[in-house]
Formats: sequence, C-alpha cells, structure tokens
Amino acid sequence: MTLRVSPRASRMRLRVDPRTRAVLLTVPRQVSARRALAWAAGHRDWVEATLAAIPSGTPIGPGAEVPVQGRLHRIDWAAGRPRRVDLSDGRLIAGGPIEGLEPRILRWLKGRALTFLERETRVLAEKAGVAIARVGVGDPVSRWGSCSSSGTIRYSWRLIMAPDFVRQATVAHEVAHLVHMNHSPAFHALVESLLGWDPKPARVWLRREGAGLHRIGKA
Repeated sequence: MTLRVSPRASRMRLRVDPRTRAVLLTVPRQVSARRALAWAAGHRDWVEATLAAIPSGTPIGPGAEVPVQGRLHRIDWAAGRPRRVDLSDGRLIAGGPIEGLEPRILRWLKGRALTFLERETRVLAEKAGVAIARVGVGDPVSRWGSCSSSGTIRYSWRLIMAPDFVRQATVAHEVAHLVHMNHSPAFHALVESLLGWDPKPARVWLRREGAGLHRIGKA
C-alpha cells in the first residue's frame, strides 16, 4: 500500500489501480500515518474483494489472441518457422523456440508502435508548425503519452493495440502540447483541428479499455 499525503484532500480515500493492482491511500495533511493505516485496515475486505475482481494478466503464447490496431489476432506459432513475426489475416504468425515467443512478439509490437507513432507524430507536427526532436515508446503506467518543451514525445507502445482513432487522438494531444502547454480551450480546439474530428470518443475508449491493454503480456 502506498500512502500519499495531499493538501487538497478533505477526507481519507482508498483506491486500487486496476492496471498495476497497487493500493493507494490518500489522506489530508492533518491526518497521521498511524490513524490513516488503522482506517485502511478497517477496509481490508473491500481491498481484497476489489483486487480479486481485477482480471489476471494475459500471457502471450500459442493460440492466445492479441489486439493489433483494435482487431484481435490469434498467435499462430510453429517451432520450425523463422523467428520473425508476421501479421496475416487475423493471425500473428511466429516461429522459433517457444521459450522466447512472448519477448519476440512484444518486440514486434513495440517496433510497429514506434513506426506508426513516429510517422503520425511528424505528419501532425508539420501541420501544427512545430518541430519534433525525437519520438520514442516505453511502457508507462499512468500516461499514454508525454512531451517535453525540447520537442521530444514519448508514447506507451500499448497504443498499437488500440483502434487507430485512439492512437491518432493521443498523437494529436501530444503534438498540440508543443503549442499549448496546458489544457486550455485553445489547446482542445487545436487537437480537434489537427484530427479533423472530435477526440472525446478516443478518451472514453481509453478510460474504459486502457486497463485491459496494460494486462497483456503480464502473466
């Protein structure tokens, strides 16, 4: 359990992160750690029930289904095939030793994510009239994208598993931050202008389905 003191909190609050299964206890500044932990102990049954309700991680192996750009693809593996991963007709075709199958598929997904995200970022950056220093991917828990004032943008590689409109809306969001480092009306207007459509459905999709993407590849 992580205890966080918040000057803005008016009461104690327990939360379970469905992506990491971490338990967060937020308390007002005036509440002692001892009192907070005793209060949290009284909610142990709720915490255990909430954790039990979170689906377990989804391992990547033969026959498993992995979403690629919003469409489920079944892993079709045979040891005698080459180690490379190919996408074909609803399948992820792979070969090589079974022991390294999951890391190979994860590397393929990350490579595909970087290819799509870098291309889309540079197209929208040109449209917005801003310069991009570098585009990268990682596996953050709390953000789908981030940018710096130097022009570096990083994304969660897991966006490649989401539908195209979700990934593209995230790209527009980060590119727009290079113009407006805030969430002002001008920022939101720029995001919509870059996309040519309303990004709200993409945000709704991530709030609803994002935790599931974080479980893939985590047995």
